[in-house]
Amino acid sequence: MSRFLQIIGLVSVLVVTICFFSFFTFPEDTDDKTFKSNFNRDYNIYALSLPEDVTFAGEFVPLIDPDINERFDRELLVNTYWQSQTLLFFKRTGRYYSDIEKVLKKYDIPEDFKYLALIESGYTNVVSPAGATGFWQILESTGKRYGLEINKEVDERYHLIKSTEAACKYLREAYGEFGNWTLAAASYNMGIAGLKKQMERQKAKSYYDLTLNSETARYIFRILAAKEIMENPEKYGFHLRDKDIYTPIPTYTIKVDTAIADFGDFARKLGINYRILKYHNPWLRYEYLPNPEGRTYEIEIPKRGNYWIKEGDEELPDEYESDGDVPQPISDTTGTAKEQ
Repeated sequence: MSRFLQIIGLVSVLVVTICFFSFFTFPEDTDDKTFKSNFNRDYNIYALSLPEDVTFAGEFVPLIDPDINERFDRELLVNTYWQSQTLLFFKRTGRYYSDIEKVLKKYDIPEDFKYLALIESGYTNVVSPAGATGFWQILESTGKRYGLEINKEVDERYHLIKSTEAACKYLREAYGEFGNWTLAAASYNMGIAGLKKQMERQKAKSYYDLTLNSETARYIFRILAAKEIMENPEKYGFHLRDKDIYTPIPTYTIKVDTAIADFGDFARKLGINYRILKYHNPWLRYEYLPNPEGRTYEIEIPKRGNYWIKEGDEELPDEYESDGDVPQPISDTTGTAKEQ
């Protein structure tokens, strides 16, 4: 009986194997009709059902207008089927949403503006061909106007909190000009003066009534698409578990008001390395900090146990002579929300 069962089992395995390879492989000489049939059976892309009610910062989006509807449809399709990029968007939100939302709330900016930063940079410190930098893609002149320090050694456009504050100051000014958050967002792309000029020329009062350059014409719809997908991931085919999301890294802050001769040595004395120091403080642009004016800087340091560091690299040799004692922590920047 057992011999019979063994034979039956072996035959079953062979049948399943043959069926598997028959389904997933095709002979090189498969005729076009069969090949096309197999393609249509195995590969499917679907048009999207657009939501009926869409708002930005609580403001109405006139999707009943066919042009508005189709422009939104385009951006929704682009972001739904650019799966790798949108997946990375989802993953990064877990690390940065909380900090951005806190600053937006501080300046009384609608929470939907976190999606503006997302479509500007994907929550990465990119630099555009025009020189716009950081999560919020701020130009040097604009950054300085809104209080950021920008020079060869320090560039606060790379500082998440300070750059978000600068963006919020701009948006509050823009909202003061237009009295409308959608127009304020559009002006973030083309400038307050440029948008006002087009509104006056075209005798228009709404973003949706304007004919603008291609980038600004797509801008609000890109934000709307990001919002729709990020708030309804499964509806658009994105499935992530909690462990797939990049979580905040617990940190503390130290104050420095002197020059730092070598960030490599400085980092090792803090139990980390140069790479980790720069990851948490990308606004420090050189390998050292001259600080001739004796300014006070707050440097973020990750708590121990969150990174792999090669044994022996986390501390300086005993004979190292520092420029002074490593500053003591002044605050825990992670807070309860970040201790995930």
